[in-house]
Amino acid sequence: MEDVIYMERAHFLAKKGAGYTSPNPMVGAVLVKNNEIIGEGYHAKSGEFHAEIAAIENATAPVRGATLYCNLEPCCHQTSEKRTPPCTNRIIREGIEKVVISTLDPNPHVSGRGVATLQAAGIAVETGLLAEKAALLNQAFFKFIQTRQPFVHLKIAQSLDGRIATANNHSQWITDETARTRVHEWRSQNDAILVGANTVEMDNPNLTLRFAMGKQPLRIIADSHLRISINNNLLLDDFRQLTHIFTTASHDTEKRRQIEAAGANVHVIAADPTGKTDLSALLFELGKMHVTSLLVEGGAGLYSAFIREALFDKLSVFIAPLIIGDGISAIGNLGTQKISDALQLEFPRIEQINGQVLFEGYRNLAETLGDIARFAAVEKSAI
Repeated sequence: MEDVIYMERAHFLAKKGAGYTSPNPMVGAVLVKNNEIIGEGYHAKSGEFHAEIAAIENATAPVRGATLYCNLEPCCHQTSEKRTPPCTNRIIREGIEKVVISTLDPNPHVSGRGVATLQAAGIAVETGLLAEKAALLNQAFFKFIQTRQPFVHLKIAQSLDGRIATANNHSQWITDETARTRVHEWRSQNDAILVGANTVEMDNPNLTLRFAMGKQPLRIIADSHLRISINNNLLLDDFRQLTHIFTTASHDTEKRRQIEAAGANVHVIAADPTGKTDLSALLFELGKMHVTSLLVEGGAGLYSAFIREALFDKLSVFIAPLIIGDGISAIGNLGTQKISDALQLEFPRIEQINGQVLFEGYRNLAETLGDIARFAAVEKSAI
């Protein structure tokens, strides 16, 4: 029972790094000796101390003979891109007696090597404690490290009758500030936000953090013909260097010159059969930019395309107690002919937020996270 308590503490500490550790995972560590916590730490930012080292540095007593609890396998490798030394070296040198971890590193090139290194040094290692929770905690890292593509989270705010705007495209605001604050928290935890050209044209959004603390995410625009106005907020504010517009070969070259002169970025990628930006190509390019997590905020065309092409991982829908009637539907035609063909989300959950309902579910969690049983080195249980 104490093992679970200490590991839950490690998970809690790991979450403190949300939004700052990418492309690294969120990791927390707890050192226990004689049934007392003598040190704890977490990975606060990419390039800074890993959680295990932070826990050792923060220890209030000698760590020799202690047990280390960590939600992810300690690293054992050193590359030219890695800015910190292997944690296993320090763990061995400090004389830590036992290491308990939730999951192995999902990186196929290093998975299990940290455990093997520790065991070779005579350290007892246990794996699999709260493995599923640990994988969900680092769902973006697990997806990215195995596929080199970002974890895609669709966010929809709609009325009770499924509208995201009125017939004349008015949409501010369907949900209240409480719900919007939650969205800003998600923004702070994601590497990038994606919206389509229609959303940019109709809403002239800022796509910045206003109700939450954290680093500003990249602002990704899918705009196949560069329709964006040169006077749009995304090209004029202090964060315009974070604006990345993905377009196709049919774009306006003079508009591209103006956008780049304003300080924003333009990327030319393939078009899909309809002439719009190809979402698979867009995700591939974002992966090359080390974007591990992507929050998709609209509009209906993008939502529909991500669902139709099975390119999203998680869906969150805020449902406000409003009835709009004729208006813009959140999701368009998916080609569904029978109820049995409809998309069934996994692990659905519902939360009430100040009179609104938040519904969430996953498209295919096993595909997103990979083989949890292998990473845990234990038999997989229900999440």
